[in-house]
Order: sequence, then structure tokens, then C-alpha cells
Amino acid sequence: MSATAKKTAPLPDDIRARKGGVPLVSLTAYTTPMAELMDPHCDFVLVGDSVGMVLHGLSSTLGVTMEMMILHGQAVRRGLRRAMMVVDMPFGSYEQSPQQAFANAARLMAETGCAAVKLEGGVAMADTIAFLVARGVPVMAHVGLTPQSIYTLGGYKVQGRGAAADRLLADARAVAEAGAFAVVLEKLPAALADQVTQQVPIPTIGIGASAGCDGQILVVDDMLGLFTAFRPKFVKRYASLGHQAEAAIEEYAAEVRERSFPGPEHVFADTTPAGGAQ
Repeated sequence: MSATAKKTAPLPDDIRARKGGVPLVSLTAYTTPMAELMDPHCDFVLVGDSVGMVLHGLSSTLGVTMEMMILHGQAVRRGLRRAMMVVDMPFGSYEQSPQQAFANAARLMAETGCAAVKLEGGVAMADTIAFLVARGVPVMAHVGLTPQSIYTLGGYKVQGRGAAADRLLADARAVAEAGAFAVVLEKLPAALADQVTQQVPIPTIGIGASAGCDGQILVVDDMLGLFTAFRPKFVKRYASLGHQAEAAIEEYAAEVRERSFPGPEHVFADTTPAGGAQ
């Protein structure tokens, strides 16, 4: 390949083949500009149902709809050239039956151009995952803390401690055997995440899991400091853009009120200057 050849986005099989290799990099995205920023650096980008909390002010992900996921998926798709796009299936769009899951997954793929969908659940969703994969829908699985099940899990608690570890291992094995090409491990003890990574043949993508996972993902608004309502322990803030934005807005408001903005350089003359500049 020449140095100037364009890199094409990886496919689900390419992600699967990265098991045990250089760690996979992923972030969530919900808008075109943010997708453009992360595209050169991420192997895949997830249009997460976290959009409901991050951008729409919802208290959980349960109120996110198919229409919301499609709208944000289309926006993200326009910002990607090199990274693969995965779209979350929202709560209520796949749990009823494999047939319901296929209809909604097919719609997500057709209307957003995503290469794969992600759904939550382990053993209980294995048959659905197998049904989708057999019909041409690549699936990224998600076990451990599954935010769509926070009320049955009792909140945003660490999963898989003590005797519950066996259940988490069974969930991870089940989704791998069903044909998922990768699995997100959310909020697991590090030792358990390492054990899962060693025992399943597909890449594990950690979020609050372990550096030993095959890849990592974070909510981009968390790591950039744009979402500040709360910060999970597993989030490292690489910037404080929320505070910077607030300071900039405060400065703008002050300048407007004291009439120092707009200044002479921001307004237009009655006549066109020489050279045609505005």
C-alpha cells in the first residue's frame, strides 16, 4: 500500500482479528463535528444510547428511542472516514423477540450506514445474537453493568463480585459462542475482566474493567469534561471543556452587556473596501 493510499474503515471481522493485539480504541459520538475529531484516532466509534443522558438531559438511557439513535447515527456517519461505526439498540427495540431485534437492527443499519449494532445482555440474549448474526447483522455484545437494566441491577453497581463472577463468565462465553464479534465489559472487577479476556475468543472492550482488556471505550463527553453532572470512577478527564465553555460564555455575556462586543473588527462598513474584502 502506498503512503498516500486511503485507509478504509475496518469491518467487524477486522475488529475480531485484533484479539490479543494492539489495544482497540473507541469513544462514543453523537454529532458530526465530534465524529470528525475522533475519526483519525479511533478503530470504531459507538453511537451510544448514552446520548439520552449526555445530550438530551434524560435521567437514564431508558427513554432513548429508535428515532433518536437513527438521527444521531446519521450525523456521526457523516463525520467518519476511517473508523467503523457501531450503533446501540435502544431499550425495548430487541428484547421482545429475535424477530423484533432483526427488524430494528436492519432499520438501524439501513438508515444510518452503521457496520454493526450493539445490544446488552449475556446468556438471555444469546439466541437473539445468533439470530441476528445468521441474518447478516454483526453484533457487538455488552455484559456486566448494562445501563438499560439499572432497575433490576439495583443501580450503577460493580458487577461480578464474589459468587456473581461465574454468571458474568457465562454471559461472556454465551455471547461469543452466539457469534458476537466483540464484547463490552462494563464496571467489572479488574481480575474478572482479565479472566474474561483470557477465556473468550473475541475482543473485550473495557469501560470500568481492566487495562488488560483488548480495547477501551469511554463516553466522549465524560473524558472531555463536557458532561459534569457526575463522574464515574473509571473516567479519566483528559480535558475540562465544560469549565472552559462556561468561562467563555461568561466573558461573552459581560462583553455584550458592556457593549465591548461586537468591536469595530466584527461589524461591516457602509462601502466595500478596496480589494472587495467584506
